[in-house]
Amino acid sequence: MRAIMLREPGPPENLELTEVPDPEPAPGEVLLDVAATAVNRADVMQRMGNYPPPPGASEILGLECSGTITQLGEGVTEWKVGDEVCALLAGGGYAEKVAVPAGQLLPLPSEVELISAAGLPEVACTVWSNLVMHAGLSEGDVLLVHGGAGGIGTHAIQVGKALGATVAVTAGSDERLERCRQLGADITVNYREQDFVAELTAATGGADVVLDNIGAKYLDRNIDVLKDGGHLVIIGMQGGVKGELNIAKLLGKRGTVSATALRSRSLESKAEIVADVRARLWPLLDQGTVLPVIDQVLPLADAAQAHRALDESGVFGKIVLTAK
Repeated sequence: MRAIMLREPGPPENLELTEVPDPEPAPGEVLLDVAATAVNRADVMQRMGNYPPPPGASEILGLECSGTITQLGEGVTEWKVGDEVCALLAGGGYAEKVAVPAGQLLPLPSEVELISAAGLPEVACTVWSNLVMHAGLSEGDVLLVHGGAGGIGTHAIQVGKALGATVAVTAGSDERLERCRQLGADITVNYREQDFVAELTAATGGADVVLDNIGAKYLDRNIDVLKDGGHLVIIGMQGGVKGELNIAKLLGKRGTVSATALRSRSLESKAEIVADVRARLWPLLDQGTVLPVIDQVLPLADAAQAHRALDESGVFGKIVLTAK
């Protein structure tokens, strides 16, 4: 099969399309004929040598895909050959075929076509597991999403609104903020010109839940913006890995700070998340209340171009790569 391989860590030009052996499904897995995959910030980190795949995972980049089941591994009974699905992966998506644990498959939502569905599993499982399963976001809460224009952000806006939350976002331009408002964001903050703590405190008194992909750079101000009993969930490190935590400030707010990762979870944990996403989030996709936001669709051979676009921070939503 054809797949994108990384010659060595570095710039996008180090990604190349080559021939590699076809994968075989192990017991409990299925083999997918990949229709499309999507590009995530984690792929960029792996390309740079900063996010190696977990033990046993494919060295091929790609944390999600959509496609058609072509083979069932031993013991798989809940799916059949020919089913169109999308899948959460630990790696291997930038290829024409991929083997996936059956517990990480999701059916194709009725309102989403096969190619666009490639941009769903990673953001859906990340957003739902953090906001709902972990932080308990519910109707009437105030949610602050940093990076509202990205893949995670555009999905989190829609999920937050569907759950009845007031949604605030940060982004780096007025044009990107306007597009966030079109998705349902209630409060928008241009982080280049405005202070999100001051803006959100004035508007709502602060946030009940903060979904943060920045990390160290925003740690202290994220504590500042929390309401009493608020929850900060850190899912990224774009602003550094080491910051100072003012424990007295956190205690005074009875706040919670947690950090989570999806890729390194056990198969059992991922299957639990996927099952909850299917049961409670997928109906919103079937209704068209929440939909994937796709910025560009490119052929797999143009993976380097996709990475350059993500490096330049001009992408709104997701970039999808078609495998055929």
